[in-house]
Amino acid sequence: MSMNILVINPGSTTTKIAVYDGNENIFTETIEHPVELIGQFSYITDQFSMRRKSVKEILDKHNVDESKLVAIISRGGLLFGLKAGGYKINEALVEAFKSDKASPHASNLGAMIAYDIAEPLGIPSYIYDSEASDELEEIARITGMKGYRYKPLAHVLNQKAVARKVAKEKFGKEYSEIRTVVAHMGGGITVGAHRDGRIVDSVRDDDGPFSPERSGGIPLLDFIDICAESNYTKNEMIKMVRGDAGIKVLLGTTDMRLVEKQAENGEEEAKLIYSAMAYKVAKAIGGMATVLNCDLDCIILTGGIAYSSFINDIITDMVKAIAPVVVVPGEYEMQALASGAVRILSGKEEAKTY
Repeated sequence: MSMNILVINPGSTTTKIAVYDGNENIFTETIEHPVELIGQFSYITDQFSMRRKSVKEILDKHNVDESKLVAIISRGGLLFGLKAGGYKINEALVEAFKSDKASPHASNLGAMIAYDIAEPLGIPSYIYDSEASDELEEIARITGMKGYRYKPLAHVLNQKAVARKVAKEKFGKEYSEIRTVVAHMGGGITVGAHRDGRIVDSVRDDDGPFSPERSGGIPLLDFIDICAESNYTKNEMIKMVRGDAGIKVLLGTTDMRLVEKQAENGEEEAKLIYSAMAYKVAKAIGGMATVLNCDLDCIILTGGIAYSSFINDIITDMVKAIAPVVVVPGEYEMQALASGAVRILSGKEEAKTY
């Protein structure tokens, strides 16, 4: 009996679509949204109709009979306070992603699109392992600013998916049985300490390493001066940290293949900046390793940048004394989403309600 599941994964300039029969992929497509088109929208939520139409076009292209879908699952957005795992999408969750409760990110559109398709069909829709999923130890939440508690923000979906893969294939264990630090290196870079099947502490992409499109952490007093001495709006300041930042503004590109080629060809500025990004990742890994008392089964490097031997070699050289380094390039988010839906639909996992 088929278990056709539609998987939706919105990114900053792409929307990935897949249909799975259980855990077996039927097709996967990536819709490219030109930067010029994305730039026409003042707010991310304004992109809903455009992205919804694009999804429909892909489903029509593959002659997907929506009446045969049993569920729709999407990457979770940046809504703080969620737990890891699955949530059934309801109106309250959709409205939360539309509101100021959610930090601006294209992934917020996933729940909106999934719910819009699923409701008329009378089938459930879910999000899974939201980037803002919170499994932190209490001690990790404490900050030196009264009234502010640290809120995690990481590539939870891919970090956990890759950790499960490594646990099974390298150690013959369940994810909950290994201790590892995972560095996801993509448009943003996040680093998580994994223990007992939880991300017990993490480095966000706005307080750790800089990346192709993120500034990473900079001293607060300096950033306060920048904000105080400028006329930037809140959205403009957010873009300074997420989007118009990192290697994009330092070297004028987000194509890491080009940057690596420049670095390998001896272009000193490219080599220094690219090396500095790897250096910052290694520092973050070291910090998360101490959370686990430096008692790790392995350190995992993943994400698109993990295809770079230049970056991997620098990081490995700096952290290899802590634990063996396992490189799993790319991301496994679509398969991870489908597998999450299968676990929920089969009763192995219960979806939460927002």
